[in-house]
Amino acid sequence: MRSAREAETVQAAHAPAGTAAPDLPQQRAVADGPAARTEQAPGELRIGGLRAGPGRPVVMAVINRSVDSFFESAGNTDAAVRAACRAHEEGAAIVDIGGVRAGRGPHVSTDEEIERICPVIEAVHAELPELVISADTYRAPAARAALAAGARILNDTWAGTDPELPEVAAAAGAGIVCSHTGGLEPRTDAHRSRYGLLPEDVVADALGGVEALARAARAAGVPQERIILDPTPDFGKNSLHSLALLRRIRSFTDLGMPVMLAISRKDFIGEAVGADTPADRLPATLAATAYAVEHGASIIRAHDTAATLQVVDMIGAITGTTGPRRSVRGLR
Repeated sequence: MRSAREAETVQAAHAPAGTAAPDLPQQRAVADGPAARTEQAPGELRIGGLRAGPGRPVVMAVINRSVDSFFESAGNTDAAVRAACRAHEEGAAIVDIGGVRAGRGPHVSTDEEIERICPVIEAVHAELPELVISADTYRAPAARAALAAGARILNDTWAGTDPELPEVAAAAGAGIVCSHTGGLEPRTDAHRSRYGLLPEDVVADALGGVEALARAARAAGVPQERIILDPTPDFGKNSLHSLALLRRIRSFTDLGMPVMLAISRKDFIGEAVGADTPADRLPATLAATAYAVEHGASIIRAHDTAATLQVVDMIGAITGTTGPRRSVRGLR
């Protein structure tokens, strides 16, 4: 398997004439010194050496340090660290480490959440200091502990339930994800959610929700390039709502902040194609990913790093925003 560094070297060597080779994570880290470029494109994510934006998206790999996640779980610290290292080798620029199942399940205290995720974050940060680590948490005490352990993004899936999170992120110089759940309480499932007469009405509600959270983050001191918008399909939504959000993803990218799509193997994906179990939803997930990338998503949160990165690369090659990883056919 090609390592992330090998892949970027090949890509840079074979970029078409007149086309800048895309910045992959390791390249970005090197380019963050005094000679680094200072201009910033609309909607660009900047955290440490990481750069991403429309046309130059990155993959955020899902690392579940739990025992009851809906698709894959790493039941102990060693398994989670191995999963994170494997994702990095496959090309992930960010790993998102969480310790609490999003949906219904046994209660997990804040202390237990910290005990689950912080040893993983510390170990991954020590092993791969250039890799950006995200902590999937909605509780300020867990967020503080995760940032102290080495995380640089707070992935707040529950739409600001804890209003202290923006201040926690700002104090640490970290990024924050602004999500939309339609008022759903943490760790509960959507039931007959309504946003108006039509499924499309969810778009205005979600835009208003993430914009309000983004304003709160800016007021707390988080710079705009570290504020990530997540329409949050499936959370507080039925499948028609989630499909409407994906269809209108440009409405979110047009806000001038990086947009994350967390759609990997979700229920709305399964219902769209009749795939009952998460294990059967990869092809449809990749199709939705291609649409999201072509329409300006900056981050794709995924369980399947290598397959997702191939989609990102292919869309870039087709649209011309990046060159092929290699180009030797007809040239030898």
